[in-house]
Amino acid sequence: MTDTLKNEFWDRIEKAGPGMLSAGDAQAVPMTHQSGRDEGALWFITARDTALATAAKGGAQSQYLVASDSANLYARIDGALRTVTDKAKLDELWSAFAAAWFEDGKHDPDVQLIRFEPARAEVWASDGTASFLYKVARANVDGSKITDAGQHGHVTF
Repeated sequence: MTDTLKNEFWDRIEKAGPGMLSAGDAQAVPMTHQSGRDEGALWFITARDTALATAAKGGAQSQYLVASDSANLYARIDGALRTVTDKAKLDELWSAFAAAWFEDGKHDPDVQLIRFEPARAEVWASDGTASFLYKVARANVDGSKITDAGQHGHVTF
């Protein structure tokens, strides 16, 4: 199940919205990731002077929390965060959303690319809202208990 759940994680994280990212002494803040499945990483763009960027310079241990109804994914992901200087990768990841945060766009000297390397995660991949609501209704009608609301388990990357 672990490989199946790991694949499910990567499929769904690509569709998931922002999560909460923390590292070292830096408190969790909302951040939008971009999936680097082939690299086994999640990527973030932030400003150089943020607490996250400062923590990432030292390769801080990090945690990323995702709760995405649209992707039916809920996960607590532990790993390491580090800063990266890679113009080609920044070009690949750059978007209008990222540009809105930086006055000089991707050429702004304050732009910092961060790579999150997952080590392990606890993952819940649900069947979706309609399926879950049906199971809740059925349990209330027949007095049963919900025993299967999707996949749940621990993943090692």
